[in-house]
Amino acid sequence: MLPQHVREEGGYKVKGRIQSEAEALIADARAVEKAGAFSVVLEIVVADIAKQITNAIGIPTIGIGSGEHCDGQILVTHDLIGLFPWFTPKFVSPEARVADEIRRATRAFIERTRAGGRI
Repeated sequence: MLPQHVREEGGYKVKGRIQSEAEALIADARAVEKAGAFSVVLEIVVADIAKQITNAIGIPTIGIGSGEHCDGQILVTHDLIGLFPWFTPKFVSPEARVADEIRRATRAFIERTRAGGRI
């Protein structure tokens, strides 16, 4: 997954569902390892394919929405804390709903200000 190509691909899509795509992902991981990469980030890759990649290369795999078999995990803080109420990735279970609290605090500030209260 190359975030800079998200719009070209029509949004975030699960990678590795099609056999040819899975084979290409594994080959690409081997190629970047051979080129000297110190790790590979697997973003929204089918869990079984992420496991295959992890087992096929000798450098760490870092997963984001790619299952439990990667060597490490990433979770974007904004997703973890529920900062964007209009979008939560399918693989995320927010631990908080910060956007709701921000909205509540902003409304309270507006009401207090309109009522002539302290800013």
